[in-house]
Amino acid sequence: MTPDVRDRAEPPRVNGRPPDECAVPEAAWSRALHLIRQADEVAMACHVTPDGDALGSMLAVAFTLRSMGKRVVTSFGDHHFVVPRLLRFLPGQEMLVPPEEFPESPDLMVTFDSSTFQRLGLLGASTARAREVIVVDHHPSNEGEFGTLSLIDSTAAATAMLAEELIYRLGGQLDRDIATCLYAGLVTDTGSFRYSTTTPAVHHMAARLVATGLRTDEIARELWDRSPFGYLKVLAGALARVTLEDGLVWTYVSQVDRAAYGLPYSELEGVIDILRRTDEAEVSVVLKEDDQGYWQVSTRSKGNVDVAAVCAALGGGGHHNAAGYTSQDSVKDTMVKFRRELRKA
Repeated sequence: MTPDVRDRAEPPRVNGRPPDECAVPEAAWSRALHLIRQADEVAMACHVTPDGDALGSMLAVAFTLRSMGKRVVTSFGDHHFVVPRLLRFLPGQEMLVPPEEFPESPDLMVTFDSSTFQRLGLLGASTARAREVIVVDHHPSNEGEFGTLSLIDSTAAATAMLAEELIYRLGGQLDRDIATCLYAGLVTDTGSFRYSTTTPAVHHMAARLVATGLRTDEIARELWDRSPFGYLKVLAGALARVTLEDGLVWTYVSQVDRAAYGLPYSELEGVIDILRRTDEAEVSVVLKEDDQGYWQVSTRSKGNVDVAAVCAALGGGGHHNAAGYTSQDSVKDTMVKFRRELRKA
């Protein structure tokens, strides 16, 4: 029988991993706890067009800080400030404010799942004006170049693992709302425990979260088993023009494609997962035109190619097997530059 984590006297050390496997020094944890405990208000931000790990991690920690009596402001820096439909089941969204209501010069700012300040969109400028910025992240491409304090562990499968550790160290306890947010982050970034980042520590964490009584089947349905009819039409168009060349499979989805069926940009996350199944391709790429006319380039690798390095060379970043970047070029020019960097990899 799994013990109730709320009855645990001491939190598990580094989410069940041996201490020497944690990339975050104890001194960094201690300073983060000091800054948070001393703050009256904490301004929290995650990356634009948030996924389950970004939004879930931020809201989970926000619940804990609110229970400590802190004023909490949470947001993400999109011009079109709308929570993606897939994530509207997450609790705590009443704590979200649009970017224009986010403090311009916060005393303490905490960022989640963002490897660069540019990934924070409209809120990126606040990192330069804040007195202290704690960066909570797990991306290997995050070299700690922004923020005043880094809680970065590239060995963690999800930022949610660091968020859970922060919650424990703050003296917080898991409840169903917090666990739902963290579980969304964990399953999103491990591909429902299918990716190579799925370690025993990941399953241990999942067990702690499930023990709070959350419904994993309902979460899975919200994340992966729902889509508007228009998505099928847009997907059909993207697959009709898919290209396979030298171990690379790719396609694109334009604003015009989406507009024909009233499909929001946030509904396109699953297209890359269809392409990555291609047996003949090691690398898959989807170009998705956002509402500002930029191409958001999503890439996946089956392991032999480090797409994080490819994307970093093009101004983005991510993980070895999953990364992305933004391109202001045409589809043709974007792919020319991508192929050039891919050949180097």
